Amino acid sequence: MYNLKDMTLEEMENFFINMGESKFRARQIYKWIYDKKVTDFEKMTDISKNLRAKLKEIAYISQLKIAERRVSQIDDTIKYLFLLEDNNIIEGVAIRYRFGNTACVSTQVGCNMKCKFCASAVGGKVRDLKASEMVNQVMAIDSDYGKISNIVLMGSGEPFDNYDEVMKFIKILNNPYGLGIGSRHITISTVGIVPKIYKFADEKLQVNLSISLHAPNNELRSELMPINRAYPLEELMKACEYYIEKTRRRITFEYSLIDGVNDKKEHAYQLVELLKGMLCHVNLIPINYVKEIGFKKAKNEKVMMFKRIIEDAGITCTVRRELGSDIEAACGQLRRKYLKER
Repeated sequence: MYNLKDMTLEEMENFFINMGESKFRARQIYKWIYDKKVTDFEKMTDISKNLRAKLKEIAYISQLKIAERRVSQIDDTIKYLFLLEDNNIIEGVAIRYRFGNTACVSTQVGCNMKCKFCASAVGGKVRDLKASEMVNQVMAIDSDYGKISNIVLMGSGEPFDNYDEVMKFIKILNNPYGLGIGSRHITISTVGIVPKIYKFADEKLQVNLSISLHAPNNELRSELMPINRAYPLEELMKACEYYIEKTRRRITFEYSLIDGVNDKKEHAYQLVELLKGMLCHVNLIPINYVKEIGFKKAKNEKVMMFKRIIEDAGITCTVRRELGSDIEAACGQLRRKYLKER
């Protein structure tokens, strides 16, 4: 059976041509799926009965089931656990900002990157998600939370470790017959898989790129993020410079501040040295506590000290607002708890 949500518009056009139908049918079906959110072919009234019967035999339109929904009492953040068709569990988060509602989407079940501060890494990667499973997260959150205008691929998983499906997902998001979310409203976060950064730069998309940095030197970063042993900072920075040159777009560097680990004054100055002259922005993140890992967020005075040093060097810097700390909103937290309790 073909899952129509796994198809870009072009792929669906070819699907209908191969059935002996007009490719225009693809636009009709896209409108039913993404605009009207219809999954039952019988309700697609501008499609002939014969074609509806054919589609029922060979295709279907997938949905996600919300297994658990946690609402923060601190802010408007909602954490979702979604049940996949194969009974795997993934997470999504809805976040309300002044500029609109944001959906934080997972790209894999689990993660193989083994970053020491991330709950998603506990247990490793189970499998990649399909484009349809990413689309369904957005649609489920949109239906439950309210209109989604921004997408961040910062949930469980490494997007560039599932590159082809993520690119297909972006095409479906972008398409005006699909979800119609503009590229500049989409952010991909990567730990720094260097060959894929070059490949992504050559796509020349207007999608925002965020690098999970979290340490300003190779020794510390390799300790926190094993990916750095394969692609050390020197290679990562070259890839980032290539991306900026090709796209003329700013990169955001994510830096999770961990108490006593990467929050010292010397680390702030090393970070400035690493990023000086680059078209970039630094986003400081006070980490959520993860029981299995034991890291604690840096003290507020350390966060402010870090921010001041970065800004004094002429690099723009923000401190991410803490969201959903009472609902285990950090990547992988709620999924781990759910699996333990099953």
